[in-house]
Amino acid sequence: MNTPGTDASLRELLQDRRSIRGYRPDPVPVEVIREVLADAVLAPSSMNTQPWKFHVLTGAVLDRIRSENTRLMLSGAPVQRDVVVSERYEGVHRERQVDIAKRLFAAMGIAREDQEGRIDWTMRGFRQFDAPVSIVIAHDRSLEPIAPIAHFDLGAVVHALVLSAWSHGLGTVINSQGIMQGAVVRREAQIPDDHVIFTAVALGYPDADFAANHVRSARESVDDVTRFVGFD
Repeated sequence: MNTPGTDASLRELLQDRRSIRGYRPDPVPVEVIREVLADAVLAPSSMNTQPWKFHVLTGAVLDRIRSENTRLMLSGAPVQRDVVVSERYEGVHRERQVDIAKRLFAAMGIAREDQEGRIDWTMRGFRQFDAPVSIVIAHDRSLEPIAPIAHFDLGAVVHALVLSAWSHGLGTVINSQGIMQGAVVRREAQIPDDHVIFTAVALGYPDADFAANHVRSARESVDDVTRFVGFD
C-alpha cells in the first residue's frame, strides 16, 4: 500500500486514499494548501460555472467552531445547516453505512454496549476529528434555484481536493458533522451571507498510530452497480 505523498498513478491514488479520522497536531503550510486547491479547481463543472468557494480555517477560529458545535450538538440543539438533508438511509445504503461503522468501532475497540465510547466517537466528528485544518466548501446563494447542479459540481471539486491532498502527504475526511451548527461556522469564520455552506473537509497529516486510519470501506464490484446497454 502506498503512503500519502508517494508518486502514484491515478488508479493507485483512488485505491490507496482513505478517510483519515486521526491527525498529528503539526500545522499544514498554507503554500501546500494552495497547491492542493490549485489541483482541486481543475475539476469539471456544469457549463464551466465553477461554483465553489473555499474557506480554509485553522487555529483559534477553528477551535471556537469545534467547541461551540460540540456544545450545541450535545445539548440537543437543532441542527442548523444551510443545506437541509435527511441522513436516514434504508436498504442496501443503510447496510453499507452500518458496515463501515462496524469496521471503525472494531478497529477502535468500541463494543456495541460501550455507550461512552460511542459518544466519544460522535464528539470526535463534531470536532472534525481534531484536524489542524478545515476547508469549508460553499457556493453562491444565487445558485440555489439550481442547487442540485451546484452540489454535483461541488462533489467533483471535493473529490479532486481529497486526491490531491493524499498526493501531498495529507489525509482528509469529508465531515459534515463538524459544521452542523452553520450559524456558528458563519459567524466565527466570517463567511458572507451570500455563500451557502455545503460541507467541510478536515485536513492534516495522518496519525499512523490511530487505528481507524487503517480502516478501508468495502466497495461494490462494477458488475453489481453497472448495466452495459447496446454492446455486443
